[in-house]
Parts: sequence; structure tokens; C-alpha cells
Amino acid sequence: MPDRWRRGGIALVLMLWAAAAGASQTFRAQGEIELAFSPWDDPEALLLGVIKGARKSLRVQAYALTSKKFADALVVAHRRGVRVEVLADGDMNRRDKGNVVPRLLAAGVPVAFETRYRAAHNKVLIADAEGPGCNVVTGSYNFTWSAQNRNSENLLVLRGHCPLARAYRDNWLRHRAQATPITRLPWKP
Repeated sequence: MPDRWRRGGIALVLMLWAAAAGASQTFRAQGEIELAFSPWDDPEALLLGVIKGARKSLRVQAYALTSKKFADALVVAHRRGVRVEVLADGDMNRRDKGNVVPRLLAAGVPVAFETRYRAAHNKVLIADAEGPGCNVVTGSYNFTWSAQNRNSENLLVLRGHCPLARAYRDNWLRHRAQATPITRLPWKP
């Protein structure tokens, strides 16, 4: 076998392996980035502003959900016609005490629990991935009272980068396909 065929074959195998393994994605820089740190800044206000500005869809991935302001903003968006959907870690949110899942469910917001992983530790809000006005919110900031009031956290808003928002949305959809819809708490797997 000629050496160039072997190199080409190795390259093809590596490309196929990377595609099958879910290789990372690279995006050209575009849009605007806004950053807030707790306790010095007000990450919650930044987060609530993104929710208020959403026009078509809001998709949430959350490890913990205790912020009433966050839940109430999602409910308001849902009532004004924005498609709001929530994925949450099943272990962290299964009890009705202390979290805001019952508030979301009572308002008709679809919630599903991720149980496939030891921890579904994402903290993501995807707004209007379909465009225009695509926004992704991520960082260490849980959607909790403690993240705003007790913790040292960071929140990053990536504005106006629709290819990035669609990549986050596609990952969200992959997780949603494996999650369990819930209708009430307490919940048992």
C-alpha cells in the first residue's frame, strides 16, 4: 500500500472517529458578550433581562432551581406566548420543598428530568435560537437564590451568535430526547 494511501486512510479513520465521538465545535467570534460576577454584580438582573427579551423560545438546562424570580420570569414569558421548556437534574429537583418546579408545572411550563447522568450539571438558558436575537446564557451560576445572594458565581451572556445558539439548542434537544417529562412533585424515578 502506498504511503500516501496509508496517511489518507489514517486521516479518514481519525475524521470518522472524531465525528462519532462528538468532536468539539469551533465558531468564529461574533456578537456581544456580557459578563456578571456575584456577589459584586447583579447576574440575576442580567438573566431576567434575557428572559424578558425573548420572543419565540426559551430552553433551560438547570442543575438546581430555587430562584422564584427566575421561575416567575419564565412563567410570564410562557404566558405571553414564548415557548418555554425546562430540563433539570432529577436528583436535585425531585422533592417539592425548596425548588420552583411546582410553580413552573402549575403554570403549564413543560419540565423534564435528566436521570441518565450522575449529575446533569448544565446551567444554560437558550433564547430564540431560531433567530433573530439569539442569546445563550451560561456559566457557574445556578438558577437559585444562593447563586445570587450567597455564592461567588459567574454568568456569561453571548448575544447575537445564532450558530452558537443553535449548537446549544441542538445539545438541549439531544438531552431532552433522553429526559423524563414530569407532571408533579415529589417525583420518583
